[in-house]
Amino acid sequence: EVQLAEFGGGLVQPGGTLNLSCQTSGFPFYSYPMSWLRQTQGKAVEWVAAIGNQGDTTDYADSVKERFTISRDNDKDELYLQLSSLKTEDTGTYYCVKGNRISWTYYSAAERGQGTQVTVSS
Repeated sequence: EVQLAEFGGGLVQPGGTLNLSCQTSGFPFYSYPMSWLRQTQGKAVEWVAAIGNQGDTTDYADSVKERFTISRDNDKDELYLQLSSLKTEDTGTYYCVKGNRISWTYYSAAERGQGTQVTVSS
């Protein structure tokens, strides 16, 4: 059974930093590209960032480029997202998922974890 569990969200002031992590199990983590998504209240899910299965390639949405950093540890089966220079519009629930910018849509939403809430507010 695929399990994805996100951690690290919280309340942070604009301009602040947060570090998110995602613990995975139930599938060969090392063989999948992985992504972070976010969902803000009342809006559709937005793809945020992706990383290749070996961690050698990364891809970011324009809205987070040069502010967020995605990484992974294939020995620990964990995915990470460092959020910096946070803006109020970054507020939302963040999820880790299998897949890259395009292929994340191929996987069932039922595989997603509970997500972790990021709130950017002064």
